[in-house]
Amino acid sequence: MLFFAVNAKGEDLRDVEYARVGDVSLQLDAALPGGERLAPAAILVHGGGWVRGDRRVNVAPLFQPLTEAGIAWFSISYRFATGPLDFGAAVGDVEAAIRYVRHHAAEYRIDPNQIFLVGESAGGHLAAMAALGGAPGTAVKGVVALYAPTDLVALAKNSNFIPDGIRRQLNGSPFEKLILARLEQLSPVGLVRSGMPPFLFIHGMQDALVPFGQSQAMCERMKAVGAACRLLPVEGAGHGIVRWEGNREMTEGYQREMVRWILGTDH
Repeated sequence: MLFFAVNAKGEDLRDVEYARVGDVSLQLDAALPGGERLAPAAILVHGGGWVRGDRRVNVAPLFQPLTEAGIAWFSISYRFATGPLDFGAAVGDVEAAIRYVRHHAAEYRIDPNQIFLVGESAGGHLAAMAALGGAPGTAVKGVVALYAPTDLVALAKNSNFIPDGIRRQLNGSPFEKLILARLEQLSPVGLVRSGMPPFLFIHGMQDALVPFGQSQAMCERMKAVGAACRLLPVEGAGHGIVRWEGNREMTEGYQREMVRWILGTDH
């Protein structure tokens, strides 16, 4: 089902199929600015530990600031990992979303050279992997990664963020080495290279699920190879922008910096 409405700010799209994998329909919602100017676009990838989450809930705090800044946004759903063998498949869904947005750039009045990925938590990991994977048609202008896991091997050993189904197979099982090798392949920190897209890392200093050091280490590695990154620490913040909503200063601060970065005044 497709819902299309016109409002003073532009157009809203709901339940648009951006790709299909077998019998699974991958859908997105979007808000498109009005006017003649080609708008930059942000593809939003929600979190939820790769096994849950909702494109209309987890990233909802981003909708208004992006819309008010004249940035088109596309909030996507993706396939969840139902078992260890499914882990990482959703990277391909994010890649498909990039291709869809670029293919429809003229129709949606967006600049195909100004497509950004914005991911929170597990969605930040998927966004980073899609940006760094080098698949055809998936080049992006930059990535905003909010408290994103960037070193899955370290998380598997030290955090409860990795899904239980994978964690249970890391305790001396025959699959331990295989799973650790797969987690290493799916760690953005291992894909850092010169010429990669710039990143803006936004991370709460009190995050107990994905340590602040994950974003810090990734940014330091990027700088070491000459890649551009910025790390925005959020004082007093834990895990999840929805939980930050009660603190106006905290929320307005990171949103202001995110918009400024996307619009190119800060990188």
